[in-house]
Amino acid sequence: MPRLTFLKSALLIGALLVPGIASAATAIATTNVNLRAGPSTAYPPVNVVRGGEDVRVYGCLANRSWCDVDFYGQRGWMSSNYLAFVRGGVRYTGERSVRYIGAPVVTYSFGDYWDRYYRDRPFYRERQRWDGIYGPRIFDRGGPPRRDWRDGPPPPPYARRDDRRWEERRDERRDRWEERREERRQRWEDRRDRYEDGPPRWQRTDAGPFDPEGYDRDY
Repeated sequence: MPRLTFLKSALLIGALLVPGIASAATAIATTNVNLRAGPSTAYPPVNVVRGGEDVRVYGCLANRSWCDVDFYGQRGWMSSNYLAFVRGGVRYTGERSVRYIGAPVVTYSFGDYWDRYYRDRPFYRERQRWDGIYGPRIFDRGGPPRRDWRDGPPPPPYARRDDRRWEERRDERRDRWEERREERRQRWEDRRDRYEDGPPRWQRTDAGPFDPEGYDRDY
């Protein structure tokens, strides 16, 4: 009877631990990318995640564009465009990788997130500079500052939406540029490896006159 009770307790503890384990999944960075202090390239970088490094994904925004991740104990945000997941020889990238690992939907609260993870960072002292980039601006006390009549009328309600769309388009252009740069670098390395022992004989100037009959097709 005591042994049965012990087994039941062990199974109960294991069941309680499963959600905690499943709350974060491992993904791979597809290239060198900045770990940011918020879900936008406008936030300061926390670190650089090298291509091929593992990150723990705790969740992503509702539109799956940015994900809250951990990189060797450093918490921050990465664009889902640079995340990949490999299972059974199949590589899933971008939003497909987020869906495949089942990352939960999370929100971003500037004040709470920065207070929890960035108090010892130099950019924390200038937090007002980045407050309001994503979501409503947070005020320490007294509510938002009063506008003076000399400041002109308030911006239209669609201004922030336009700014956000502009940021998304900028991120897409940056992603495409990074991908093209990585492809060019790979092609250059392939060519360098291919000609490491020198150019083919038919391209060499010290190989004597060209003889079509003796031309080696393996070149």
